[in-house]
Amino acid sequence: MRMKIIIWVMFFGLIVNLSGCATIFGKANPEAVNIKSTPDLADVCVTDEAGAKIFVGTTPTVVSLEKKRGYFGGKTFKVKISKQDFTDQIITVDTQPGGWYILGNFIFGGLIGWLIVDPLTGAMWTLDNTDINVNLEQQNLPAPIITPPSSPTVPTPPLTPELKPQKSSMIVKPGINAVLLQDVPENLRSKMVRVIQ
Repeated sequence: MRMKIIIWVMFFGLIVNLSGCATIFGKANPEAVNIKSTPDLADVCVTDEAGAKIFVGTTPTVVSLEKKRGYFGGKTFKVKISKQDFTDQIITVDTQPGGWYILGNFIFGGLIGWLIVDPLTGAMWTLDNTDINVNLEQQNLPAPIITPPSSPTVPTPPLTPELKPQKSSMIVKPGINAVLLQDVPENLRSKMVRVIQ
């Protein structure tokens, strides 16, 4: 009877030592990341450390990110949030060893959990940022250039003796000419057109 108890205790101890604490208690691989922005409906592009696109969509969204990159390797992600007329924002999401991996394997899992099980399953890693909420800043756009409406071109009549200025100091150029009313002959004053601006 005593031998059976010893065998069961050893079997239970072997099972505990062959399992990793982060694998049992930690967050599974992959891990969800909530991405929100103000204003909504901003474009989201998530790339990994190699520059490969992992996700493309719009805010608000939830993205599942794989944490493990090989044995004892964690992944790094860049989350780019952009919207027209707003400044783009890039947030880095990195992996770090989780608390269950560090403390749990120290107490329960032992070396097998630290060196084999949790690194192989990726459960040793946790994401450092699982809730991204970004306030996009509006870009300083240049003021629009407003051009005044163009006035219709009025053809200049040819200079006839009656249109020639009475004062010799006046210079007449083709186009619209401004003259004083007193310089316009009486017979042409009825043909004048008032220009209102």
